[in-house]
Amino acid sequence: MDYKKRLGLLVTADSLIVVFSIFIGFWLLVPTSTILPEAIIVSSIALFFAHHVFAHLFKLYKRVWQYASIQELSAIFAAVSLSITAVALIQIIGYQTIFARTLLVTWMLHILLIGASRFSWRIYRDSLMKGNTEKKRTLIIGAGNGGTLVARQLMNSIKSELHPVAFIDDDFTKQNLEIMSIPVLGRTKDIEDVVVTKNIEHIIIAIPSLTKTELNTIFDACSKTKVRTQIMPSVEDIMSGKVTVSQIRDVQVEDLLGREPVELDTEKIGAKLTGKTVLVTGAGGSIGSEICRQVCAFNPDKLILLGHGENSIYSIDMELKVTFPHLSVETEIADVQDADRMKDVMNEHQPDVVYHAAAHKHVPLMEKNPHEAVKNNVIGTKNTAEAAHEAGVTTFVMVSTDKAVNPTSVMGATKRIAEMVVQHMDRISDTRFVAVRFGNVLGSRGSVIPLFKKQIEAGGPVTVTDPKMTRYFMTIPEASRLVLQAGSLAEGGEVFVLDMGEPVKIVDLAKNLIRLSGFRDDEIEIMYSGMRPGEKLFEELLGKDEVHDEQIYPMIYRGKTPPVDVDVVYDLIEDFEQFPITTLREYTLDLAHFRLTKAKQLSLVK
Repeated sequence: MDYKKRLGLLVTADSLIVVFSIFIGFWLLVPTSTILPEAIIVSSIALFFAHHVFAHLFKLYKRVWQYASIQELSAIFAAVSLSITAVALIQIIGYQTIFARTLLVTWMLHILLIGASRFSWRIYRDSLMKGNTEKKRTLIIGAGNGGTLVARQLMNSIKSELHPVAFIDDDFTKQNLEIMSIPVLGRTKDIEDVVVTKNIEHIIIAIPSLTKTELNTIFDACSKTKVRTQIMPSVEDIMSGKVTVSQIRDVQVEDLLGREPVELDTEKIGAKLTGKTVLVTGAGGSIGSEICRQVCAFNPDKLILLGHGENSIYSIDMELKVTFPHLSVETEIADVQDADRMKDVMNEHQPDVVYHAAAHKHVPLMEKNPHEAVKNNVIGTKNTAEAAHEAGVTTFVMVSTDKAVNPTSVMGATKRIAEMVVQHMDRISDTRFVAVRFGNVLGSRGSVIPLFKKQIEAGGPVTVTDPKMTRYFMTIPEASRLVLQAGSLAEGGEVFVLDMGEPVKIVDLAKNLIRLSGFRDDEIEIMYSGMRPGEKLFEELLGKDEVHDEQIYPMIYRGKTPPVDVDVVYDLIEDFEQFPITTLREYTLDLAHFRLTKAKQLSLVK
């Protein structure tokens, strides 16, 4: 029904209700009267016009009544009460009296009939939904604002496949109560029992304020039921318009692992990026592409996407041009190992800020290919840093790793040597050079999570190297935020480290993914394959001599790294190609650990 037909129907119905109400009011009080007094006619006309005026003011003709709630009821009460008040004033002026009892009966009938005419639409709609037996019986975890928001959305949506039948909430004051006619049947510990007794087919976790620890506890209880468990979007995403409440999603491993995210100092970051030219190397990678997305939020004057792989650069370029059409985004296909090309790019674009995310990062592969690790991680960093220095870049931020601390792998050693290059450049340049270390990134290319998922899809086994192996974890957006924040805090020469909380056992990560995939731990085998070359049982973010106790920003520390013998570093860069694999591996590890004496260096070269 279009708006004009709907408006005509409502105005006609309201007009009949107004006349009916006041005439019935007089008839109930003066049943033997056969002649309508003049007061009835005048009062009826007054109520007719007053009602339509106040109905318009309170938008009774513009509300969607199938979603009617307390707010709509309040609007009806106000419009009717003011209409009756207007009639009373006219009776005082015209007749020096108020037919109080008649107006009281009229007021009650008026509210009853207007309310019934409106709420009958919602009652009819709700009855249709209740009659739909195909909807899945749904348990909502959380009877607060988030839970009631989800329940209302599900109850108001004919298209939804879910029907809420019960709440779970740990607030003892809500136990045994009902919210929107949905009972609160227990606490987290009662989830299994409620699922059985209420024949639950679906679970939604609807507490946006949950910490990681609390979410883990609730998900553990839900996973024991083998019922599909989902989670509502964050309040921030709903309010910003990114998603709606109905866009409930599956619980992801990112929700269960890691720690609470660091809040950005957006004012400080904006001062560094807004209106500036920003260049990102490795812009097509997991970290580089996310850095680009977050940089765009600060409205730079120009963003340059630099990478070696044309397909990945094309993908992020197309994405950013759709998401941020007002921004100037340019692409450069270039290899950081090509010093002349890097200088040309820097001189052409004259960036204010450079985020250097291009690197080889796969530990076992770099053990087999140490020459490539040196070329990309060390020489590539040197080329990019020197080009940034010559172009007069203000700030250069290198993306590093926790594997650079006490490295046992070629990858970690080359990243530590790259940090040495950056620290040396800071001493000889007006550009502020810094490095940022963080742990493993959830869902990045080559990470363990995609591997585990494929193994689970194949029915197992899931291969874990060692039951004691632990790693620090963070999400890709969080890692990228740290890089931006570090750039805003840079004074030059620092190695910034994020306090990542407690490390996570890889076997626990595997178990979480098994449960998230709808299996019990005993349904998918976990097999221990042994540590691979270059790996260690646990990672560190700072060596014991590198730690500054005070935080320079919430959850961010500044490391103090030992002085660098840059001559030894540059000797490696000059001579690495002549080394056999085993010798180069030893050379890089010794250099990263500051164990490379001149005598040993000469013996290795020979």
